[in-house]
Amino acid sequence: MLRHLLHSSPSIRAILDPGRLRVLIRRSEFGLIAAAVVVGVSAGLAVAAMSWTSQALHRLMFKIPSGERLSAASEIDPFLVLVAPVIGGVLLGAVFLVLREWRKKPMVDPIEANALHGGRLSLTDSIIVAVQNLISNGFGASVGLEAGYTQLSSGLASKIGYLLQLRRADLRVLVGCGAAGAIAAAFNAPLTGAFYAFELIIGTYTIVSLAPVVVSALIATIITRLLFGDAFMIDVGDFGNVVPADYLPAVVLGIFCAGAGILLMKGVTVIEETARKSSVSPTFRPALGGIVVGLMALIDQQVLSAGHGALHLNLGESITIPTLLMLLTLKAVASAVSIGSGFRGGLFFASLFIGALLGKLFAYSAPYVFAHATVTPVIYAVVGMSALAVAVIGGPLTMTFLALEVTGDFPITALALAAVITSSITARMTFGYSFATWRFHLRGETIRSAHDVGWIRNLTVSRMMRADVRTAFVDMPFEAFRKEFPLGSTQRVILTDETGKYAGIVLLPDVYAALREDVAVPPTVASFAKYNNDVLLGTMNARQAAAMFEKLKTEALAVVNNQIERRVVGLLTESYTLRRYSEELDRRRREMSGEI
Repeated sequence: MLRHLLHSSPSIRAILDPGRLRVLIRRSEFGLIAAAVVVGVSAGLAVAAMSWTSQALHRLMFKIPSGERLSAASEIDPFLVLVAPVIGGVLLGAVFLVLREWRKKPMVDPIEANALHGGRLSLTDSIIVAVQNLISNGFGASVGLEAGYTQLSSGLASKIGYLLQLRRADLRVLVGCGAAGAIAAAFNAPLTGAFYAFELIIGTYTIVSLAPVVVSALIATIITRLLFGDAFMIDVGDFGNVVPADYLPAVVLGIFCAGAGILLMKGVTVIEETARKSSVSPTFRPALGGIVVGLMALIDQQVLSAGHGALHLNLGESITIPTLLMLLTLKAVASAVSIGSGFRGGLFFASLFIGALLGKLFAYSAPYVFAHATVTPVIYAVVGMSALAVAVIGGPLTMTFLALEVTGDFPITALALAAVITSSITARMTFGYSFATWRFHLRGETIRSAHDVGWIRNLTVSRMMRADVRTAFVDMPFEAFRKEFPLGSTQRVILTDETGKYAGIVLLPDVYAALREDVAVPPTVASFAKYNNDVLLGTMNARQAAAMFEKLKTEALAVVNNQIERRVVGLLTESYTLRRYSEELDRRRREMSGEI
């Protein structure tokens, strides 16, 4: 009967045929939306599975009752508080040993995948990152699960897009759908998830990407709500009203949050660098970090794990300023030590928690300076959350919508927007990086956002150059040079020494112009050589080559194999470089607009 149905119904055959399904999705905007629905379901299930596993590990390791959050649990055995992070560190060290032998290539995150690789992301690597994140969070290290959520969901999205053979631009959008679904599900905030994708993963907002990203975020949120109810919501409780006098203190708070975010990011780097310079093997560093985190958790267990329970606890209770200062310092140091020592995770929720503490601390202190402001602690905790998170994570609209979806209050959202913009500008002008791009910078990468620059890197000098160049020895006699290269035979001749090393470029018109002007004939052509020390490398991209041409005011440069041997391998002209760059740029724009 099924066979008869397939033969009798062309539409069913078209849907079930993988080849036709790929064509349908690639050629139709509704097809991409359908793929985004699948990605949204996958992201929602991935977040739910990771969250459930994390909670199960917390119950197993720390013996907390079901339904309690680790960072807000009422009673935990101090021995478990101290030992569990160490056990997690030992497990991560064992994973590191296995990966060192098995996975030689560095793992790529969604921002890097979309910036350099057109959305290609290894699902195997994404699963490994998610497992490492679960071990770190599940055994109490002071990291959140958001990095694992986005990595796994984006990896699933990339795999789905790869199987569907999507175009580069569509695959990048689908990876953004995965990240949108992950963040939306993690915070029960679809708008936050959508703009997280636009600002941080895709790097731009277009009408074409709007529907699939929003659909994925909504679907993922619905999936987690069905499975976990309101467990992912941040409940801020009761809050007061906002008055115009509150905006100035919010701006000041934004500046403080930017400074705190920069200190947090640099703190991670300092600890990582200290660990790297030490004689301690990377295998044992997480265990040592676990000891430090465990000792701090003995002082206050709220530093454990991401801090969801601790955030709700501190939003709803009145806390003394010394206690706030102590908890803020402990959480910041614990997060920096966790990541710096090798635990896998991000600073997303840590920045929200620390920002809430800083906002509340500011609210207790501000009335002495801002007499006419209401400076309600809960309101400024929400403002501090958004302002510090934007300094660390980036995404001004993302963090503004988070404030909106957490509170449902537009006046508070406007207040958060003022602080977010201030924090974002301050961090960008004084530091210039988010946490992700700062780590790229430390690795030697020049990625500053998720904008697609991979095609520029692929458009290299070695792909554009001419390999059939005319060469001559630098000590070649002048008359012999004239006989071998008559006027009109070529425009340029590249000079090399007897070992084949580059020695300059001779412009043939310059040589014959000198003869017509009755200039004394030199014994060799070396005196006509130009750009003796200026060359291109085959690994340079079109943008770097164009910058060299502009700097030197020349029309062509020799290409050498490297800066040590300097063996000539080709020649590249400025006009051809600019033409190829423009053609490739136009092609990418047509892809983005769906014309190809």
